[in-house]
Amino acid sequence: MTVRVIVTGGTFDKEYDELHGTLNFRHSHVEEMLQRGRCHLDVSTCVLMMVDSLDMSDAQRENIVEACLSCAESQIVITHGTDTMVETARALAFGVTEKTVILTGAMVPYAFGSSDGLFNLGSALSFVQTLPMGVYIAMNGRWFTWDNVRKNREAGVFEALHD
Repeated sequence: MTVRVIVTGGTFDKEYDELHGTLNFRHSHVEEMLQRGRCHLDVSTCVLMMVDSLDMSDAQRENIVEACLSCAESQIVITHGTDTMVETARALAFGVTEKTVILTGAMVPYAFGSSDGLFNLGSALSFVQTLPMGVYIAMNGRWFTWDNVRKNREAGVFEALHD
């Protein structure tokens, strides 16, 4: 069974522009990450958009929902910025009910070398194969249901709202 990976941007795929001192997007690192992680799953990737999640619109969230609904795969991993990942998970929960969807991201860009992105992607690929249908967030080696998670900005981790 093929796992679909949908790329939407976020810190996961940002790179540092030394000339301007800014973070921006050039291309997705997901394919390189899959190779580096020696992934042997049947994975189909598509770059839907490259957006900082703070700039993501409701229309772009709807595009993510439509991409999940229209793909043949029933197991989907979405790379996403961490700042509004929960909002996108909510939109997916109300729009995609017959698939397993895992959102994941990174606190540090993959291109920096010390990123949590590779670990989070690997975790998401494992969780998507084992969790029942639904929408989840996978960060820091844990998975959370879409409605029981928040980003703790002070600690730099995702945590459950309720135990």
